[in-house]
Amino acid sequence: MPRTIIDVHIIQTVPPSNINRDDTGSPKTAVYGGTRRARVSSQAWKRATRDAFDELLDREHLGVRTKRVVELIGDEITRQAPDLADRAPELATAVLTSAGFKLKDARNKKDAPQESEFLLFLSNHQVTNLAALAVDAARDAGDGKLTIPKNEAKTRADSDHSVDVSLFGRMVANLPDLNVEAAVQVAHALSVHAVANEYDYFTAVDDHKRADEEEDAGAGMIGTVEFNSSTLYRYAALDVDQLFGNLGDTEVTRRAVEAFLRAFVSSMPSGKQNTFANRTLPDAVLVVARETQPVNLVGAFEDTVREGEKGGRIAASIYRLATHATELHDAFDETPVQAWAFGAGERVEPLTELGSRSTFDSTVRAVGALVAERLES
Repeated sequence: MPRTIIDVHIIQTVPPSNINRDDTGSPKTAVYGGTRRARVSSQAWKRATRDAFDELLDREHLGVRTKRVVELIGDEITRQAPDLADRAPELATAVLTSAGFKLKDARNKKDAPQESEFLLFLSNHQVTNLAALAVDAARDAGDGKLTIPKNEAKTRADSDHSVDVSLFGRMVANLPDLNVEAAVQVAHALSVHAVANEYDYFTAVDDHKRADEEEDAGAGMIGTVEFNSSTLYRYAALDVDQLFGNLGDTEVTRRAVEAFLRAFVSSMPSGKQNTFANRTLPDAVLVVARETQPVNLVGAFEDTVREGEKGGRIAASIYRLATHATELHDAFDETPVQAWAFGAGERVEPLTELGSRSTFDSTVRAVGALVAERLES
């Protein structure tokens, strides 16, 4: 059966900003094509995408990533059975241990519930189901020994995956049977041009000190913030068949694909947003449905887009993206199932050689319909 893969290509300009910092506070960069580029890590944009799900999907279709999983399931046990509230930490520990998760004492938190060794990503359904298993076991045991079937606990931890777990995957280092293969691949966003970071020197006034006539007029604080501005190429690939395998339901898969498209296209990592007010929408978006393999088009920008190129940097980037895609398709006999392009103004026109001109909402709905049709067939 042919695969269904959704490629998302985005050209997006970001003004002076520092949306994704390294360990020194500097905007992240990378060398590509022998040139230093601005970079936004895939992890940063995946996190922004996940955060956007809160407004696009019901909580029942989402998950929680935490080390404080004993506390999380303990709270759900208390909600389901208030009379077992005093035993909630004990029951949560027992059901997690039966499922195979390794727990350890919380660091620097005396008398706190145990935690998982690593961040653990569980769907809300899995939290509910594990808590219910613990409650049932406590009821059955009465005053006797608590017994929680290991196979059942493990099954409940590995079924009813949430949309975010199914999209971005789950790795349980010491329990690989519970790993979930990610359906989405997200590339590090790279600027299409060379970048040199700049510094903003700032001072902060001490208001109370300024009112004292005997004090000096010096600043209460000084510092610097590093920043850059860039036109980015962003890319993600969604394996619809893997997503369907994780979720097991056509309608839920369709909604997950639509939510991912909306969230990935419109989200923005939140670093230093109050300082720079840098949130923008993409200049151009190309969505391609394929049945062969994901195709990253970053090769269009191996040579940097330079100042003075015809139409400006954004128009030149869109033209390069369209040209490179066409050349690759011709060279490798690659025929997409369908493609859509949208963005502001006439600069997007080169992309209409690859797919129909559309809008954001229309594209999302069309992709959802295509996904449902191919899964049903």
